Amino acid sequence: MLNIFKLAARNLRRYLRRTLLTVLLIVLGVTLVILFSGLSGSFKSMMIGIITDSNLGHLQLHRKGYVASIDTLPLNFNLKPAEYAQLREKLDTDPQIAGYAPRIKVGAMLSNFMETTSVRITAIDPDKELVVSPALPDRIKSKAWNKARHLLGPGEILVPMKIANALSIKEDDAIVLVATNRDGSVNGLTFKVVGLVEDVAGPQGKDGFIHLQDARTLLRIDGEEVSEVAVRVKDFSRLEKVRKHLAAGIADVKNPGGKPLFELHSWAELTPFATIAKMIDLLTVTMKIIMIGIVLISILNVMLMSVYERVREIGTIAAIGTSPMRIMGLFLAEGLFLGLIGATIGIVIGVGGIALLNLFKVQFTFAQMNLVLAPTIQVSEILTVSATVLFMAVAATLQPAWKASRMEPVDALRHV
Repeated sequence: MLNIFKLAARNLRRYLRRTLLTVLLIVLGVTLVILFSGLSGSFKSMMIGIITDSNLGHLQLHRKGYVASIDTLPLNFNLKPAEYAQLREKLDTDPQIAGYAPRIKVGAMLSNFMETTSVRITAIDPDKELVVSPALPDRIKSKAWNKARHLLGPGEILVPMKIANALSIKEDDAIVLVATNRDGSVNGLTFKVVGLVEDVAGPQGKDGFIHLQDARTLLRIDGEEVSEVAVRVKDFSRLEKVRKHLAAGIADVKNPGGKPLFELHSWAELTPFATIAKMIDLLTVTMKIIMIGIVLISILNVMLMSVYERVREIGTIAAIGTSPMRIMGLFLAEGLFLGLIGATIGIVIGVGGIALLNLFKVQFTFAQMNLVLAPTIQVSEILTVSATVLFMAVAATLQPAWKASRMEPVDALRHV
């Protein structure tokens, strides 16, 4: 076996120019896959983190039918105090859940006493919200506001930046919120602006924030009635398992009609970015297919040429008693060497390219957010790419190797 590998290495050196060209093509394919996987995977992870950590949470619980009508923010689909208490009991006993935050969603009119516009408001419990949305403070733009202060107190409001710019609202200004209650009556409250909230992609991306107590006062709600409960899990990689477990736990709670009372959605079901994430995955798979095509075509071509140019050599080694299996093994070893060399160099260049991208800090703007991309590549991804290249290198060599092993010595020796 060792002699086969020695002969394979020697044959590759004999045709050095062709070997280098083939290796270069493999290196190009592997490098592109490593770089694209690192960039796309990091972009996807970063955007998921921004969306879930700044507003959505990992999971959301609502009363059945709320999400289907979410554009109108229907108050009649709010969770009643007894229903919210049932959810709290289940969430408090689940060891996989890091925290949860009750919210009230309401559409209101915002006035600076000169102009009026519509606004979406999310009422929050500040302490619980920080557990579910730890990146929310990073979205707040205010000279006086800092992360050390309490996020939000009664009588205070965080105004969406677009609305603040349109109405020339600044921190410490007084504004009025007017909302329609469930019974159709109208109520208004005055708030102090303590900060402006930067937009982010997805639902709640343009929401203003007030304290949960103020929302209940504004809407004349008695008790712990809420619109939704946002949930954060301890291990994001286990999100789907936690979702299934929680869904099974709430499935037995029925409404008077005998149908499920609650509905559970993951972040991917609540934001359009989930579609972009799927497109990123599709593009990554496409790049891998292109890489496989490059490896297949380049190695198949070089091995076919190698067999054609070495017909008499094959006939000679067959005539002196070399078995067809050893001849086949010789060509397979050459293909394996080509894949191994190309994959190794490609991975080194790809990982080096990712390191350079991290060194020079790739910056871009997405949904009005200035982001710095920090591409990374998992060891598992590198191993997968390497294994794929080696497998395809050997697979591409099979047909030429089989053809060489089936040659008759007499016919091969007469070949010109």
